[in-house]
Amino acid sequence: MHKKIIFGAALFIYSSITVVAQKVVRYDLYVRDTMVNFTGKQKRAIAVNGQIPMPTLDFTQGDTAEIYVHNEMDEETSLHWHGLMLPNKEDGVPWLTQQPIPAHGTHLYRFPIIQYGTHWYHSHTGLQEQIGMYGSMILHKKAADQLRAVDKIPELPVILSEWTDYNPDNVERMLHNATDWFALRKNAVQSYGEAIKAKHFKTKITNEWKRMLAMDVSDVFYDKILMNGLSTQQLTQVKPGEEIRLRISNGGASSYFWLRYAGGKISVVAHDGNDIEPVEVDRLIIAVSETYDIVLRVPADSSYEFMATTEDRTNSASMFIGAGPLKHLDPLPRLDYFEGMKMMNGMMKMNGDLDDMGMSMSLNKMDMNNVMYRELKEKGKPRIKTLNYAMMKAPEETTLPEGPVKELHFELTGNMNRYVWSLDNKVVSETDKILIKKGENVRMVIYNGSMMRHPMHLHGHDFRLLNGQGAHAPLMNVVDIMPMETDTLEFHANAEGDWYFHCHILYHMMSGMGRVFTYQNQAPNPLLPDPAKARRKLYADDRMFHFMAENDFATNGNDGMLMVQNTRWSIGTEWRLGYNDMHGYETETHVGRYIGKMQWLMPFIGFDWRYRRMEMDEVEKNLFGQTSTKDQRAQLTVGVQYTLPMLVKAQAELFMDGNFRIQFMREDIPLTKRLRGSFMWNTDTEWMAGMRYIIGRFWSAGAHYDSDMGFGVGVVVNY
Repeated sequence: MHKKIIFGAALFIYSSITVVAQKVVRYDLYVRDTMVNFTGKQKRAIAVNGQIPMPTLDFTQGDTAEIYVHNEMDEETSLHWHGLMLPNKEDGVPWLTQQPIPAHGTHLYRFPIIQYGTHWYHSHTGLQEQIGMYGSMILHKKAADQLRAVDKIPELPVILSEWTDYNPDNVERMLHNATDWFALRKNAVQSYGEAIKAKHFKTKITNEWKRMLAMDVSDVFYDKILMNGLSTQQLTQVKPGEEIRLRISNGGASSYFWLRYAGGKISVVAHDGNDIEPVEVDRLIIAVSETYDIVLRVPADSSYEFMATTEDRTNSASMFIGAGPLKHLDPLPRLDYFEGMKMMNGMMKMNGDLDDMGMSMSLNKMDMNNVMYRELKEKGKPRIKTLNYAMMKAPEETTLPEGPVKELHFELTGNMNRYVWSLDNKVVSETDKILIKKGENVRMVIYNGSMMRHPMHLHGHDFRLLNGQGAHAPLMNVVDIMPMETDTLEFHANAEGDWYFHCHILYHMMSGMGRVFTYQNQAPNPLLPDPAKARRKLYADDRMFHFMAENDFATNGNDGMLMVQNTRWSIGTEWRLGYNDMHGYETETHVGRYIGKMQWLMPFIGFDWRYRRMEMDEVEKNLFGQTSTKDQRAQLTVGVQYTLPMLVKAQAELFMDGNFRIQFMREDIPLTKRLRGSFMWNTDTEWMAGMRYIIGRFWSAGAHYDSDMGFGVGVVVNY
């Protein structure tokens, strides 16, 4: 049988499928840049016939997959086969299992299909996954093994995703620079004005006293949510009384989705490609990169809405199942952010550690966000049954074979203020590979000590999640771990090579939240002839520097800054430039390294230059009685910056002439949704107070008073 299907793609894809007698199934994927329009703007994407996602790849257990990836872009790429157990060199992680597919190059992935289930595939290069380089991958059971009733009903692959009109490189940069622009877009800013209105002023004060930024449920604002590349669609072939099996993959870069159905209960029959005993629920949340198989029944002659809503409830996509009048779901109500902030305040200690208050949490059974779910507080409504991991039971025993046990303990750590995500406060580039031996059983005990949930994914292996089901613990390759949860998983080490274990929120992974498992005594990987170079390239992601800049074009001068930062280092320059010699000119440069889990402390070295001419020969003293050099200074400095409660940055600095300065500063005080305040005071008797009103992503209107330059108004431009 020979089929030819032509796709135009974003990375463009032409696919020809050839199935021969030897059960080799071949796909040719031609990958090119294209432009798509989801929101009225033409943007670069990866698409099929102008739409996302890439084509579904179908195989049957026992096939051999041959997938030729023809990279016709001007940049490198790769493809990872999520959830598949395959030879290590086929796993598709650049600089770990292969070199990237070069621009205008071709690479063959060839591996046996030894399992069944719902899986998906995506780029593991940079942030390409965010702009559409993903697709469903369905591995069917052999006909003789289709023994369950759900194996025989009609099915449809469904891949969920998000779309942002922003360049994903800029999304990543903005996250590392602590922008609140996404919160503005989501109407989720938690300012002092809104706190007072909601009678949560004390909650807001406590939040900032504990040095926390306003909470958020997800990192990024998305312009569109997509279900098989569409925001809304209708499936009319399912008749009243009939059922359909949806094979759902969450191909989103950072969004969790609530799944609900207007036609009644949702029967969950598989997770991460592995069968489970059917569980009926009212709703479930699907973590980034998870897959679920669900069965839906059409109860009457209508078209019932199946909806995927982002966890922050800002956007959704829908599929209407059945023919006839549309039956809609009620939208999920807006989250009560201040109730969540109050809960978070109780969980956070002053040193940044979490306090579980004596509760033992695991398996998603206690959703710490439920205080924000308004629908759970409505009286008179029936109880909503939500899926959790403890409900999942494998139909067959999943116990591991006998063997020695290697137990590992990890804490998921993070710093939301600087957007650094890690395990045990170390990113991938700061750790060695974890050595495991073939034949041993690896047990991981993972505690989430951060304020966000993390979907942790293990390449090339399924693991058992110990969930109280004994010998029938479910098999999975992604475990979603909520804040303060402790989960235990175990797998049998039966492969070879290097395997990535990481958070599947794309921007968390890129910041370094992962580890590499490596098998002892493995042969060198022929696809990586220079291991030292490969290691440097692999570590480059979490060592990347991110740029930010700002300048206030005001009537009394220019105040601005430029900074590049990565996981640990910060290099920044700030300036205050008057329009005359009496106002003066000054610039300060600091090179520092952040220390500690919360990164509140930063020792630095620097250089301070300034010039000001006064009309009178006036000698000023600082508060320590030292002669001030702020009129004419060119000094090397050494100092330390520390974040105090209320997010005030305290800075102590020693100049090479012996002068000493202490300074306190706070920027971006959220007074209202768009109004931000700031202040600065130091022992050189300099001070500043100002406000700015956010008008757009790149600019604001500002006004401030400076002790040297006086009052000014202007336009603040930021990037």
